[in-house]
Amino acid sequence: MRFYGRAYLAHDEDGRLKAHWVDTSDVLAMPYDIPVPGYRNDTVNTLRLWSARSSEEFDLSYFNDGDYERAVYNKVLTENISKVLYPNDNVSQGRELRLRQEYFFTAASIADIIRRFKAENNDFKKLPDKAAIQLNDTHPAIAIAELMRILIDEEGIDWDTAWRITENTFAYTNHTIMPEALEAWGVGLFENLLPRHLQIIYEINLRFLKEASIKFPGDNERLRRMSIIEEGDPKRIRMGHLAVIGSHSVNGVSELHSELLKTQLFRDFYELWPDKFNNKTNGITQRRWLKKSNPRLSDLITEAIGDKWVTDLYELKKLLPFKDDERFREKWQDVKSKNKIDLASYINKNTGIVVDPSSLFDVQVKRMHEYKRQLLFSFYILAQYLKLKADPKADAFSRTFILSGKAAPSYAMAKLIIKFINSIAEIVNKDKDISDRLKVVFLENYCVSLAEKIFPAAELSEQISTAGTEASGTGCMKFMVNGALTIGTHDGANLEIAREAGHDNIFLFGLKAGQIFELRSRGYNPQSFIDKSAALKEIFHLIQSNFLSPVEFGLFDPIVRSLLDHDYFFVLADFEGYCRTQEAVSAAYRDRDGWVRRSITNVAKSGKFSSDRTIEEYARSIWDVPCHK
Repeated sequence: MRFYGRAYLAHDEDGRLKAHWVDTSDVLAMPYDIPVPGYRNDTVNTLRLWSARSSEEFDLSYFNDGDYERAVYNKVLTENISKVLYPNDNVSQGRELRLRQEYFFTAASIADIIRRFKAENNDFKKLPDKAAIQLNDTHPAIAIAELMRILIDEEGIDWDTAWRITENTFAYTNHTIMPEALEAWGVGLFENLLPRHLQIIYEINLRFLKEASIKFPGDNERLRRMSIIEEGDPKRIRMGHLAVIGSHSVNGVSELHSELLKTQLFRDFYELWPDKFNNKTNGITQRRWLKKSNPRLSDLITEAIGDKWVTDLYELKKLLPFKDDERFREKWQDVKSKNKIDLASYINKNTGIVVDPSSLFDVQVKRMHEYKRQLLFSFYILAQYLKLKADPKADAFSRTFILSGKAAPSYAMAKLIIKFINSIAEIVNKDKDISDRLKVVFLENYCVSLAEKIFPAAELSEQISTAGTEASGTGCMKFMVNGALTIGTHDGANLEIAREAGHDNIFLFGLKAGQIFELRSRGYNPQSFIDKSAALKEIFHLIQSNFLSPVEFGLFDPIVRSLLDHDYFFVLADFEGYCRTQEAVSAAYRDRDGWVRRSITNVAKSGKFSSDRTIEEYARSIWDVPCHK
């Protein structure tokens, strides 16, 4: 893999213009194959991972001079590429390392694909028939320029032919409309690190704008919006635009998300190429998230309907009649109770907090981000705490609020929200007036192993992102297939869960995506929602009086300012509606028999949300791969 250097064009001995990328810094990509066995199908695939290795162990000249640190500096710098992913990109070194990582992994994979192709083929026009490359968001979008570089510079293919090959090989899945995931790299950084690729991207953009101007003559503002190069100081390369332009298919990962791509994020491109756009709703694998992680429920289901559901999740619909079977409902509830006891034991062992396994386990586990609205959940916890403090004899059953998730290294607000949750937990859990009815738990180091303990025990799944911001989510599906009911906004896959399970078996609330866009455009005043809510007034007074930060005065002022100044994710606008819906949850949970019926129905209707279905759709309609069952 090559970095830095300089790129120039020169005519060869035959008079043809040829690109040269010279004086580069080279890095070796070492492959490591991880076996991925199929489920009872006698097939083992391999996942090829890459490790960066220096092309030189040390610089002999520095070594001979006794500067041993400098002698191995380049080796250490090189091998950092694959040591820590997602470095802090708030500083220039972090941004450069991230781009180095993205190019390193994609270029190594492209080189490997080309090597395999050339072993048995000599006509590159057949590459799209032999290889399909799916871009997972914008992080690997540089692969488009890299394949063009290989085809033109190394294989001597003309531009038009190379572009047809590239476009037919690549497809792009957009996973979020959040700005931070739609990468835009400074031209200066790109020119320094990947000078030849910058030339190729400029040429792609020039040819694309010529094509677009034919469709939209004289519409310079539209062309400006569609350009890969964002004008400004500094100029930036929009990798999302490159991914759309260089792919033959663009898809979202839920029906609402795919619609927002067409009407909002990539509207101009949709109007140019409507046939490119499609939807592929996300899925999860039931073999991990039900069979492996929840053996008690898995065994009960298999006992009732057989084991075909393990490879065909739609088989779970056969559970529906069992919701009317009293004995089966008792077994179902017994499974959930034992799973809750296991999680309660884990919580006590790892946090010292004692939770009541008979309480409602109300769970929000996911990446920490303001749009996912852990703050809304936290405010509800505070509202419940204040309600019980005001009336300790209030008719309220026990709830255990369980949260977990990680924040990006440089995301200060997300880290502050974690601190905010833990401060609430410290106050609530130590308050003897209400400690038998409310507990708050934040579990450290959220990962797959921890998730496998949480999902089987959860009873209420918090999917409360601001409408129009969550592309799909898969946590909601993992909760559903494990029998939890969902409280959620009209966002992402929640809408499809509601359609599959029925609106009586999900708790939807809040502003819809269209209402969010409308409120934002006409002017949103967060204070007006505080003025209308006694609970919000009391919560803000609590925070501003440093009740949650008695040692560090003003610790949570950034949260207050963020909500009062703009509340970009409409926490305050949705708060009262969320609280009312939580009251409906409480009423439903008091009818334990009815709750179990709803739980069984959710699992029975979760068939659509298998990754088997998702991948089959990709294979049939994007990759043109025949599927055999």
